[in-house]
Amino acid sequence: MYRNIIQESIEYIEAHLKSELTVKELSERAGFSLFHYYRVFQSVVGMPVMQYILRRRLLNGIYEISCGNKMVDVAFAYGFDTYAGFYKAFLREFGRTPAQFLKTYKVKKPYGINLFQEEHRMVTHKKIAEILRNWGLEKEQISDIFYEGSGNRNDSAFYVGEQYVIKFSANMQTLKTHMELSRVLGEAGLWSALPVKTLDGKDHIAEDGLFYCLTRRLAGQQLQVGDLYEEGGMTKARYIGEVLGHLSLALEKVDVPLQEADLYETVTNWAIPKIKGKLMLPTKLQVDYREIFGRLYRTLPMQTIHRDPNPGNLILAEEKWGVIDFELSERNIRIFDPCYAATAILSESFADAEQGKKEKWIAIYQNILYGYDAVVRLTAEEKQAIPYVVLSNQLIATAWFMEQDKYRELYEINRNMTEWMAGRFEKLKIK
Repeated sequence: MYRNIIQESIEYIEAHLKSELTVKELSERAGFSLFHYYRVFQSVVGMPVMQYILRRRLLNGIYEISCGNKMVDVAFAYGFDTYAGFYKAFLREFGRTPAQFLKTYKVKKPYGINLFQEEHRMVTHKKIAEILRNWGLEKEQISDIFYEGSGNRNDSAFYVGEQYVIKFSANMQTLKTHMELSRVLGEAGLWSALPVKTLDGKDHIAEDGLFYCLTRRLAGQQLQVGDLYEEGGMTKARYIGEVLGHLSLALEKVDVPLQEADLYETVTNWAIPKIKGKLMLPTKLQVDYREIFGRLYRTLPMQTIHRDPNPGNLILAEEKWGVIDFELSERNIRIFDPCYAATAILSESFADAEQGKKEKWIAIYQNILYGYDAVVRLTAEEKQAIPYVVLSNQLIATAWFMEQDKYRELYEINRNMTEWMAGRFEKLKIK
């Protein structure tokens, strides 16, 4: 019941961000006393109501500035007396000035919060500081993590100073998977975000229904998708494939209980029915998918995979590489990871790319797979199956994004990507 009421509050707040909002007004609309409303809002959302309103105003404000609106006008529109007030509030909230933020990230229109679709409650910097006492790091600066390519904020982690990352989840198993795989890869000599024990020797902290762990921060940079389309990009693409190949070899030896996925069944029994009528696929391709990929699928090697090697999770330095965020790891066909990495790269560049750049992606994709093959040695069946795995990734992504209000833009991008790939299916074949 509370979630329904607070969701209504959130939608009202979103519609009135440029108006004066008071907690008294919101509590009366909700039918609660002022004190009770404060408690319920923070319990459901994980953040005090006035801080939530401030954050939404700042995020919407920086988006409007990125669209070319004057900084002073935006500040006034969102209730700040001066731009200096907006500037100081933004710096306190995000740890960067508006100018630094705009220079570093691709800013997108903030999505509307839907409490029935959010996997994580919002966690404040103040709360994180309290949790960090367990590691003796409560005085370190806490800052939000944004994916450099997409501009999306990481909803389940913060930077702590220059050396650490604190991660949190309501699902202990996903956090445990991340910690165990990071530790195993570190022991294998790979560059890994190793977990750090608390002052009293614990791997994690549990509080208020969330689980927290601290890891070392890898000192490299997130993969920059734009670099792959510049001179030398094909060499970098091949290197990414080699990185994923070495990761695959390491994960092959991992003995951690994980959920086993069935990609073919997920697509045929869930994704395709879900998006029926939403996108156009050639009839022959649909038939070939069921007959050819259905036959190939049971012959493909399975093992532990990363599951989410998007550009933000690939960390590169001059002489090192690393992969972070293993929360989604599972047992799946091993060629899933390089195929996913390639489609994630296109997803970040597809919307604004001219046709020539889109066509260049095919060479990027091929070089990723060639690099992967140089390390793991793909079977003949895997090479034949790769374009169908790419299509599978796209069908699943399109179906999943379709159900998420906050990813409406990504749904449109992936729907268009899927149709574009289907029209070039022959070019996706690996020799």
